[in-house]
Amino acid sequence: MVFSNNDEGLINKKLPKELLLRIFSFLDIVTLCRCAQISKAWNILALDGSNWQRIDLFNFQTDVEGRVVENISKRCGGFLRKLSLRGCIGVGDSSLKTFAQNCRNIEHLNLNGCTKITDSTCYSLSRFCSKLKHLDLTSCVSITNSSLKGISEGCRNLEYLNLSWCDQITKDGIEALVRGCRGLKALLLRGCTQLEDEALKHIQNYCHELVSLNLQSCSRITDEGVVQICRGCHRLQALCLSGCSNLTDASLTALALNCPRLQILEAARCSHLTDAGFTLLARNCHDLEKMDLEECILITDSTLIQLSVHCPKLQALDVQAERNEGSDHQSKAQHCSVPEPVPL
Repeated sequence: MVFSNNDEGLINKKLPKELLLRIFSFLDIVTLCRCAQISKAWNILALDGSNWQRIDLFNFQTDVEGRVVENISKRCGGFLRKLSLRGCIGVGDSSLKTFAQNCRNIEHLNLNGCTKITDSTCYSLSRFCSKLKHLDLTSCVSITNSSLKGISEGCRNLEYLNLSWCDQITKDGIEALVRGCRGLKALLLRGCTQLEDEALKHIQNYCHELVSLNLQSCSRITDEGVVQICRGCHRLQALCLSGCSNLTDASLTALALNCPRLQILEAARCSHLTDAGFTLLARNCHDLEKMDLEECILITDSTLIQLSVHCPKLQALDVQAERNEGSDHQSKAQHCSVPEPVPL
């Protein structure tokens, strides 16, 4: 887009600044940056902090370094509400400290794959970002229990936390977290391989608002832990237990008796689950919409019949093609995932 000085000046004269700012608010980052180069007046408009309330740098991840985040934080200040640095491996603790100091109204922060960050970043967020509601720390492998203690002390409004593949986290970190963040609605713990049943007991004690829980590949979890969760988290709608190979029908029984709102269940590779458990689940959880039962080798067509009779909302079912009986019947080959809040 190219304007002559007269054209550009005419637009600025005909339209009030408030309307121009409103128009600029619909533009993406790239377009805003291009507009900022047209003239001094448009530079001011394009770089106004009100236009930078939501920023997603995923498409520029290979180019984003710490100084970029620092400059953005200085430009946006208190206007910024949502920032995604997903995949920005060049961003570290120092730049995120500056960010936290400048952007104290941040509510959604995605640091998925920012492998350079450590507990220091979580300390900064705890100190300056008390309004934080959504935090994604997926694959931030240097994060330890100390981060969770800091978050629980300073980010008590947190509703969504993704700690997937942060494999240094233990039950002590979970206990510290949930004591302070009792309003958690979604907690993703995929690949946190050190977690045991006691961690779930802490969640049960404090997180009664929990709606979504992901325990994929938490291989130390047993029926005891799942029973604890079910007894304390009656609002649970989505649960992933895939890869928790120690589980038996006792877990399904606990779900059936305590979690009637359950909509999505992932239990792939839980090879001890049987028709008996799924029959009870189907007869009590009528809101089920999606299930992943891949490699649940003990189930037969009896489970499918019970689900078809008692779960009219079921839309997607993923099961192993060859089961003990009725292997000629094929289920929908659609994979079901535990729902997460819309990512940045």
